[in-house]
Amino acid sequence: MTALPHPAQAHSAQAHSAQARPARGWTATRVLRLMLGLQVALAGMIVAGDVMTAHPGLIPGRDNAPATEVPVRPGDQTRRFSPRTLPTDRPAGPGFPRRDAVPSRLSFERATIGGIADTLLVTGAIEPGDADRFLRELEGWAAPPAQVALHSPGGSVADALRIGQAIRDAGLPTAMAAGAACFSACPYILAGGTERRVDRDARVGVHQHYFGENSLLPAFTAVSDVQAGQAQVMDYLHRMGIDPMVMSKALATPPDDIYILLPDELTDWRVATALVGDPGGADG
Repeated sequence: MTALPHPAQAHSAQAHSAQARPARGWTATRVLRLMLGLQVALAGMIVAGDVMTAHPGLIPGRDNAPATEVPVRPGDQTRRFSPRTLPTDRPAGPGFPRRDAVPSRLSFERATIGGIADTLLVTGAIEPGDADRFLRELEGWAAPPAQVALHSPGGSVADALRIGQAIRDAGLPTAMAAGAACFSACPYILAGGTERRVDRDARVGVHQHYFGENSLLPAFTAVSDVQAGQAQVMDYLHRMGIDPMVMSKALATPPDDIYILLPDELTDWRVATALVGDPGGADG
């Protein structure tokens, strides 16, 4: 028969066991481990998003997404997006150049758009440093341009905001001709116009943006960059007189898609102050 331990010995063993076990609750070590785990998980999600953006074919059903050339209708406005392409089978208005390849960065030229001469036509992708180039372009005009017309797949959000602010500071209107497209960060330039004339046969599209230069940063840094960037955009839209509700569509649309705004959305959210031309026509 096994002898029972003396009560004093049992109490001593229990005390020793309690000392050997770590205390339950939110200790500093457990909190740090939890924070590290959350950062690793978020970083993994960010990297996975980058991979999917770089290789959209990995997304189930992604190849079935309509291209931007496919007409939109209420409830069917999300289209496949590529930052280096724009719709090319749509007729451009008089004086509007037809390009099958988007310039790798913004280009500037004098043109007649919508019957308005001395228009500064801005086309191409928005690259870092293009805001400074735009300011130099404006300074090179003997007299301010009559308007700024746009055709761009977007790009650098920071540069788009600066260009839009420069347009507003100069008191210039913005315009989009029939067949033109303004996607991603480009609508922030459009928003800078004191008046914003958009042809009914033009396309304005929004989606989520990347605000950090490198997604392989600690996750909390990447998330902080996104939140700070979104706050900057919201403040900018408010100052430009644009209804921030447009951001509800942008935030719900992944970076590899684009949400095409309907004419009613353009005017209701004040992205456009006036719609011109006829659908399917070329107002120029």
